[in-house]
Amino acid sequence: MEQEYIAGPGNGDGAGRRRFLALATGAATAAGLGAVAGCAGGAGHGAAGTGKDKGAAPGGAAGKGGPVAFDVKAENAKAGHADWRVTKAGPARAVEGFADKVSVLPGESFGLHVSTTAPRFTVSAYRMGWYGGARARLVWRSEALPGVRQPEPTVDSATRMVAARWPRTTTVDTKDWPEGCYLLRLDAQGGEGQRFVPVTVRSAAGAGRTVVVNAVATWQAYNRWGGYGSYDGPSGGYASRSLAVTFDRPYEYDDGAGLFLVYEAPLLALAERLGLPLAYATTTDVAREKRLLEGAAAVLSLGHDEYWSPEQRARFTAARDAGTNIAILGANCCFRRIRLEPSDLGPDRTVVCYKSAYDQDPGFKRGRPATVDFRSAPGADPESSLLGVIYDGYPVDAPYVVTHPDHWLFEGTGVKAGEHFAHLVGVEYDKVNTGFPTPRPIEILAHSPVVCEGRPSHQDTAYYTTPSGAGVFATGTMRWVEALDATGDGRSGANHGLDAKAGALTTRVTENLLRAFAAGPVGRTHPAQDNVTEVYGGQATP
Repeated sequence: MEQEYIAGPGNGDGAGRRRFLALATGAATAAGLGAVAGCAGGAGHGAAGTGKDKGAAPGGAAGKGGPVAFDVKAENAKAGHADWRVTKAGPARAVEGFADKVSVLPGESFGLHVSTTAPRFTVSAYRMGWYGGARARLVWRSEALPGVRQPEPTVDSATRMVAARWPRTTTVDTKDWPEGCYLLRLDAQGGEGQRFVPVTVRSAAGAGRTVVVNAVATWQAYNRWGGYGSYDGPSGGYASRSLAVTFDRPYEYDDGAGLFLVYEAPLLALAERLGLPLAYATTTDVAREKRLLEGAAAVLSLGHDEYWSPEQRARFTAARDAGTNIAILGANCCFRRIRLEPSDLGPDRTVVCYKSAYDQDPGFKRGRPATVDFRSAPGADPESSLLGVIYDGYPVDAPYVVTHPDHWLFEGTGVKAGEHFAHLVGVEYDKVNTGFPTPRPIEILAHSPVVCEGRPSHQDTAYYTTPSGAGVFATGTMRWVEALDATGDGRSGANHGLDAKAGALTTRVTENLLRAFAAGPVGRTHPAQDNVTEVYGGQATP
């Protein structure tokens, strides 16, 4: 294996990562594609413009002389619209589109680029949240717009980046749209066809609030619209992968929603149901806006947040060191180092990640950081120094085992030591591994045995605290957010077989977490009690 793939993530085979997406999300378009390239040897042995701050824009931090913070409770008291889902997807190219801005401030406009085989189509903007269980509210709907079949995408010869160079179809004004996460639904008329276009109406500031961060760079890395993504090309091989991907194209998965519905929407619904003060941003916003996380009570990385720029990591680290709590509600977080570059449509719309071919990257040759895994040379900076845990591999499907039931995060769950929760560990997992930089004190709450392609290991859920008072929590499994929606006995196979027992556990723990994190630096009231030696039996490198 190449150095990039040491410590396990099963990255070397493009078809394997496409199969990974099928395992992780159940996406029909990715199912059955090649053998999984999985766990490598044990982790711990690798190489150690636009959108400036607008000031008093709606949704800024509450405070004397400042704008009024967004009222989540009042918004979710409004009637929801449960008919937001795509129910008639139609043929592959019936209708599809993308926005020319990943996020906008409330009141800003963005362009919508749409291709359809239908003579006309409509656009419906749904704000995603709780809304009494409806999960969305219709905020705006267009009149019928003329449809046109747009040109075929282009493929850059140097990077194999796919771009849909489509003229703008219409301009959407977000006047009176509350900040939040949106899915625009495109409905073709005169023939079946529906698709989503995600857009975030971002907050101007996060002070005093819990910041929900959409992992848009990771959504795009896994996007294979046009035949290429960050893992493979049409041949299915790693060598044909895109070295850069752009937001100038629709999302292929989940009817255009990317990875939002599986990895983020359930957590968003829970947080809004609790009525906590929330702010909304994307990973590109965090990277660009230096002050976005200043004074935030907490910041949330959701179910699959793999691709980070150095700027995003620096903002998260600075926030932690200033007392902002951080929750990592997934696994394989902060794994790939990327660079954000402009596209033809605007800044920060190209995600560059050369991986093992970093020495071919023109940006690297100009002195920019290598776009390799954070833990890999050159410039190795393992993600564990921020997260507390480190990525250990995939694919796994294993029970989640509670080992610290008296921890405050388990309050009200009734769990006992050794209690199991079927299928909750998967498809990727993290662990505490002191062979990498590991903040201390750190508590391990769950320590679940796994066997990853014949290699015995463990998944860990962990919590550490810092001198600033910040608490950092990491679930250590990608299925945590998905489990929030789990019901029944799991026999239907939905949600990877997760059952109501797993749903109840993850929901209560997440409620405890969000409420405590929203109250301020949680380490001041709940300092971590280190138990690594107790759990791992004194091994220097678990």
